[in-house]
Amino acid sequence: MTDTSATHLDVSPAAGMLFVRRGIAGSVVMLNLLRFRAVADYAAHPELAPASPIGGSEAFGRYIEHTLPHLRASGGDILFLGQGGPFLIGPESERWDMAMLVRQSGVSAFLAFAENEAYLAGMGHRVAALEDARLLPLEEMSLPGHAGAGALSQGRQRRNICLGLATGM
Repeated sequence: MTDTSATHLDVSPAAGMLFVRRGIAGSVVMLNLLRFRAVADYAAHPELAPASPIGGSEAFGRYIEHTLPHLRASGGDILFLGQGGPFLIGPESERWDMAMLVRQSGVSAFLAFAENEAYLAGMGHRVAALEDARLLPLEEMSLPGHAGAGALSQGRQRRNICLGLATGM
């Protein structure tokens, strides 16, 4: 049974251990489901608080702005950022304001990024922004009946081959 009454904003030690023990080889994509506060709560990080109150969505925008250079320097990037809405399949009472897919080159790169002091200096924007969140690490897999790399990797390979042909490489 799934506990839907609790909020989840941080990685638990047990979940972190399970993530590492999965032994994901290669890149990992993190599916983020995000629910924002109506008004961002900077009580835990007053040094980051804006002069006037802002919404959780705006606070999360500040988090992304702060985080993106550190994420990219670590070999990661945001693949997709989208506004949420009502589920097509799922509980009608459950709401997620945003979905985000973040790719990282590997588990060790993700862990190093998550411990980077410069990145952590802006974490207060995330804390202020979120009412609740889910983070699901995804490991790319092949389509059934298709050997080799997963569909996304194959698409990237085809694109890179076409770019190489177009530029004479």
